[in-house]
Amino acid sequence: MTMENNKIINVYGAGLAGCEAAWQIAKRGIKVRLFEMKPKKYTPAHHSEGFAELVCSNSLRSDRVTNGVGLLKEELYRLDSLIMEAAYATRVPAGSALAVDRDLFSAYVTEKIKNHPNIEIVEEEVSSVEDGIITVIATGPLTSSPMAEYIENTLGLTGLHFFDAAAPIVDASSLNMDVVYAASRYDKGDADYLNCPMNKEQYDAFYNALITAKEAELKDFDREMQKELKVFEGCMPVEVMAKRGYETLCYGPLKPVGLVDKRTGEEAYAVVQLRRENAEGTMYNLVGFQTHLTFPEQKRVFSMIPGLENAEFLRYGIMHRNTYIDSPKYLDPDYSLRSNPDIFFAGQMTGVEGYIESAGSGFVAGVNAAMRALGEEKIIFPKTTMLGAMAHYVSHGGTGDFQPMNANFGIVEPLGYRVKGGKVAKYEVIAKRSLEVIPQFGERLGAENYKTRAEEKDNENNS
Repeated sequence: MTMENNKIINVYGAGLAGCEAAWQIAKRGIKVRLFEMKPKKYTPAHHSEGFAELVCSNSLRSDRVTNGVGLLKEELYRLDSLIMEAAYATRVPAGSALAVDRDLFSAYVTEKIKNHPNIEIVEEEVSSVEDGIITVIATGPLTSSPMAEYIENTLGLTGLHFFDAAAPIVDASSLNMDVVYAASRYDKGDADYLNCPMNKEQYDAFYNALITAKEAELKDFDREMQKELKVFEGCMPVEVMAKRGYETLCYGPLKPVGLVDKRTGEEAYAVVQLRRENAEGTMYNLVGFQTHLTFPEQKRVFSMIPGLENAEFLRYGIMHRNTYIDSPKYLDPDYSLRSNPDIFFAGQMTGVEGYIESAGSGFVAGVNAAMRALGEEKIIFPKTTMLGAMAHYVSHGGTGDFQPMNANFGIVEPLGYRVKGGKVAKYEVIAKRSLEVIPQFGERLGAENYKTRAEEKDNENNS
């Protein structure tokens, strides 16, 4: 099937990322072969024949630009994203969130893709990349074994992960520094950790809340993953560890030994440690807090930790099956493979977390695959935009082991100055800075929505 015409691009996977990538390539006059193994074969999570199937929730989360994913939506919409076009065409009432009729949403995307003259649908499972053909791999977190093996073996990616066990991440600016203190255990090295001390009464309340908190419902394939994880003590959910005994956490991740609060000269009964997640120090993760708890329960229980009473959770803890690359070792900010720039990755496989984040990575990968086929310069979005911040995180990572991340303001380039009026006021300034940059990319990409959207906002402001 190998073709020498470099104006043909293969896209593997017709999820949100693959469909967005295929659309962005096709609209630039390049032929696309979109490979999708449905309906001949399904992953454990997929059930319908349609493209861009929403397998978990029909909510695409906040629609406000003062929320990270809300800003990402606005950037994508202004740049003529197919996924955002479909979302607004099929939305259902959901307050400040953008929710869709999932069947209509999938049907909308499927119809658009199947009727584009530059897109050919190939219904078959893929297990390798064709030589000499620019390719976007967007096979998702449940990538079939043959393709996963090809990625790991043929491309030499030893950093391919098959499950995701990540602790919650909080916004550094939302911590109560009257309680939290910086120190390393036994004062060894720099004081790189932030510490949240608990007395016995506080630990009692936290412990009882933790062991009785509601856990998230597991899919069948996640249950299989959980069985595998039981052999790894380092991946044990914090609530499971707590249920082993009242003091188990105090000898594990909440061990207070060697952590003296210089303000009191004493060790606490238990200490929750926060580790810097990025070089800028805008994000911290809760060390040892991998968890299966539902997101609302994580917010309720973990906010009981002294110093986190008003913490903003940029990402909640997750433990699920998730095939993804150790992307900072292998990918550039255009989502291309450093060792082979003809191969692009998109979607959750790159380490982005969420529907819109997947579409965003597909947008950037698709646009740049097209640029490569056309012999034009790659398009790198700046870190002042959410699209660029996500691409930078995927290609550079944080300070520790690489973990998947959703769109949030903690990964965006800081303003460098304080904004009066609180968190929302600061995010409004960050969003305004981003949306002032988008038109220059809109012009280069031939987008239309960035013009009409600006007019809509002007009319809103003048009314």
